[in-house]
Amino acid sequence: METPLVRPRDKQSKFVKGCYEQAENLVSAIVAIAVIFLFAARFAGVLGDSMLPTLHEKDWLVVTSFPAQPEREQIVIISPRTNAHHAPLVKRVIALGGDEVDIRDGRVYVNGNLLEETYLPEGVITEPAPWYQSGELTYPAIVPEGSVFVMGDNRGGSSDSRFEAVGFVREHDIFGRVLFRASPFYSKETGEFTMRVK
Repeated sequence: METPLVRPRDKQSKFVKGCYEQAENLVSAIVAIAVIFLFAARFAGVLGDSMLPTLHEKDWLVVTSFPAQPEREQIVIISPRTNAHHAPLVKRVIALGGDEVDIRDGRVYVNGNLLEETYLPEGVITEPAPWYQSGELTYPAIVPEGSVFVMGDNRGGSSDSRFEAVGFVREHDIFGRVLFRASPFYSKETGEFTMRVK
């Protein structure tokens, strides 16, 4: 029985077919990634030091708008139209609509309970905004329904809900929550991966 000959043209057509399949897979992957980042996630850069030591200036974050309902301790991106700074803000959600927030003796209380802020360095003191920057806000304060109370982790260098310039933030003015740090994702100083945002 004779072995059928494999013609060079047959080899070439298999190669071309394989290239087309690979190109098709690559285009499908690019489209899928584009759809994910268009509808489910986006990038946001950090400007300023209001979230130190958790986030640093020039960090790049991956942000998602799902789930839309904010949760306590989440880091969120806030629309620039909601504050007197006219810039997107990166802050941490401290309290939700209906919660009672109190700041006294350098500590934060939510609904009468001391907030255990493990994301802050030891010994950090939280103070209300000075009276001339706090507007009509007095403590304890009730967060309006449909709004949140936010603060930066750098309590001495953050303009946030304690200040009239920001105030309570409406939930629909939150672009999304931070999923992870895209850049830098590794610290040469500590030898640790830094993608996770606590």
